[in-house]
Formats: sequence, structure tokens, C-alpha cells
Amino acid sequence: MEAPEFKDFAKEMVDYIANYLENIRDRRVLPSVEPGYLRPLIPSEAPQRPESWEDVMADIERVIMPGVTHWHSPKFHAYFPTANSYPAIVADMLCGAIACIGFSWIASPACTELEVVMLDWLGKMIGLPEEFLACSGGKGGGVIQGTASEATLVALLGAKAKKLQQVKAEHPDWDDSVIIPKLVGYCSKQAHSSVERAGLLGGVKLRSIEADNDNRLKGEVLEAAIKKDLADGLIPFYAVVTLGTTSTCAFDYLDECGPVGNKYDVWIHVDAAYAGSAFICPEYRHFMKGMETADSFNFNPHKWMLVNFDCSAMWLKDPSWVINAFNVDPLYLKHDQQGSAPDYRHWQIPLGRRFRALKLWFVLRLYGIENLQAHIRRHCGFATQFGELCASDSRFEIYGDINMGLVCFRLKGSNDLNEALLKKINGRGNIHLVPSKIKETYFLRMAVCSRFTVSEDMEFSWNEVKASANEVFAEKN
Repeated sequence: MEAPEFKDFAKEMVDYIANYLENIRDRRVLPSVEPGYLRPLIPSEAPQRPESWEDVMADIERVIMPGVTHWHSPKFHAYFPTANSYPAIVADMLCGAIACIGFSWIASPACTELEVVMLDWLGKMIGLPEEFLACSGGKGGGVIQGTASEATLVALLGAKAKKLQQVKAEHPDWDDSVIIPKLVGYCSKQAHSSVERAGLLGGVKLRSIEADNDNRLKGEVLEAAIKKDLADGLIPFYAVVTLGTTSTCAFDYLDECGPVGNKYDVWIHVDAAYAGSAFICPEYRHFMKGMETADSFNFNPHKWMLVNFDCSAMWLKDPSWVINAFNVDPLYLKHDQQGSAPDYRHWQIPLGRRFRALKLWFVLRLYGIENLQAHIRRHCGFATQFGELCASDSRFEIYGDINMGLVCFRLKGSNDLNEALLKKINGRGNIHLVPSKIKETYFLRMAVCSRFTVSEDMEFSWNEVKASANEVFAEKN
């Protein structure tokens, strides 16, 4: 394919993308295909000779779209949002055209330097303490990871490296084989499963601590766990504080847990993967109280801030612990400007990295902070609307609080009844929800996910829930 064909193909694809997104509400949100549906639709081997781009375009609807779950449909309410916007899509086009692998400053200076500045812009937008920002002139700085899961693991490995060095200074005769089995990290039982996975990948014990009745981790409970482990000869080194848990969007008490971590020299990592985007709105920043006690902080603009996946923003007060833990510096990667700017390969698990800062730059410039704030507030308002509709039906109850763009709800009655309700809702195929379960209570989660959502969509989704409930009760009777 040469430039003239590329221009024709790209123009056709841009039209297709715009039509797909603007009319996404009309598509069945959840596909009805069975596993293995795709293989019979395409040849068993790659073509020997090139095909036309027109044939490829034709196969998108025939082969791909029947098996797509439409995450950006206003009828999609599962998990949490994944962001999408036209500026971010265009930025990804440019990223693909430049196609640099920005593992070091010299590999593409703009790739590194725009990322440094964008993380400062973003940090200022959410009111992050100055010591996390590169522009502060201190040690701190930000980096774009692929996912919050990676950020949690990177923080854990940095914390592990720091504690190993500290313990070896106190006990010169101890080596890694003595220290590592004693290391223990902490998180709430409501923390994301990726925290547990980080412990497995990091080769350390990770203790899940009971949250309170509001599903929030309290400082006194964290301290009690640390004290017990110290008494048992273990070495506490890392704790994850979640702001916006996956099940209910609950907020751990950072202002309590942070000082406990500081007191016992435990690295505090703050995971705000979903809810962190809301901190661009001043009215939600009270959840950040105590952020000055944290060692690292992460949230995903690719969840709720209109920046397409992948773009997970992470800040470190002292990146040197991560950099030193990951520093493998062969001759072929060295350059004359080392030390003058970050070499981001030392801040992450992979070596290679894409020019992801372009997406932030495009979105922040083409939306502006005011429009991004309006987007967050709209979604929170839609959640309140759905909650009110739910509360108006005496058969239903809200589970916990309505936080951000998430409503947790259930039919009054057994877990089996609510499982039947979810199966009925998703089986109808008009909206898509997922469940969760806390302390043996099963409930449904309704997350506002699409930037195309309007008030009428909430009414449609509620009517689907209500109609499904009617069917469940009719079958039961």
C-alpha cells in the first residue's frame, strides 16, 4: 500500500469509525455469538497475494462486529468505563505514524519530554502534592504505564527494593533468601484482584485486611495487622490504599492509613484507577486527604477521562527506588544525555513504549479542563438519576452508597433471586451489567460508561431492569 491508497483507506475508515460511534446505541450491546464463531468466517491460512482494502473494510461488519461487545454504548454498564474520544483516536493515528519506541530520551526526545510535561499538567489538574511533580525541582515525577495493574506491580517492586536495602544495612549478614520470605504487604479485601496478583509476581506475601461496614480500610486495622506481623518477626514493606474500589467505589481512609505507613516505614501506594479522574473536579478532592503521606499514586485517564486505552498515569515521590530496581543498562542503550532527562525504560516492566503522551496532549487541549469536568459531573448525575429510579420501586434496594458514576443495587430477597435477575437482564441483550459479592451479599453494578449517555438512556436501562424483574417474578410464581 502506497500513500494514495492509504489516504483513500484512511478516509473510509474515519467515516466508518464516526458512523459506528454515532450510531452505537442502535447495536445489540452484548454479542450473541458462541466461542469459535470467527474461525469459519475467514480462511485457514494467510493470503499469498495482497487483497484490496475494500475487501478488508467489507469484512469488518461480516467478521468482527458480530463478536464485539460495544463498550461505548450507553447501554453498556459493566465493569467501569473505558475512555474513548475523537481527539484520542486521532492522536493514536499520529502515534502509529511516528512509531517510535521511546525507551530512552535519545530514542525520541519528544516522546519522553511530552510525557514529563503531560504528567505535570495532569498532576496539577487533580491537585496532587507538588513533591510528586517533575516541575517541582525535587525527585518526584510521573510516568505513563499501560495499566493500573502494572503501576501496582512497579510500586511493589520499588518498595521491595527499598526495604531490601534498608534491612541489609541493619543486618549485613542477611541476604535476599533470608529477607524476602519475611516481607509482607497489605491491602483491603476490597482491593482489586491485580493487587493480589502483584504479590504473586513480586514473590512476596500480601495480606488482605477486612474493611469496615462501609467497605473502607481504616488506619487502626492496618496498624493492628502491621503490629502483629512485626511481633511475628515479619517485615512490613508495602500497603495499597484504594480510592474507588471495584465492587462499590468505596474509598479507603488514606488520611488514616498513610500516617500508619509513614510511622512503620511502609511504602504507601494509592490506587485510584477509576475514581482518580473525578479529582479534576474540586468537589471530589476531599477523598485525596492524606495524599502527602503516599509514596506513589496512580489513576487511569483511559477509564474516565476520554483518553483511549492504554494510558495509566503514575507518580512517584522518589522514582530512584524503581529506577534502581529495574536498571539494566547495556552499552547499546546508553547515550550522552543520560541523567539529564528520564529514560522511562527504568520506570516500567517492558523495555519498549509507545508515544502515549500524544493522547493526553490532544485530549487536554481539544476538550479543556472545563469540558472534562462537565463529562465527569454528567456521569455522576446519571448515576444519581438511576439510583432515584431504583429507590422508587419498593422491590429494590440500593447496596451501600452511590459513589461517582456507579450504582450498586439488588432485589430485596435471596442471592439466587438476584442471580436470576442478572441472567435475565444480560440474556435480553439490551443492556449489559455485571455483579459483585461482599460478605455473602450478591448485588448488581450499574456503571455509567459511555460519553454518549443522555438522561433517556438511564430511563431505558432502568426499564430493562424493571422488565427483567417482572419476568423473574412471573416465572417464580
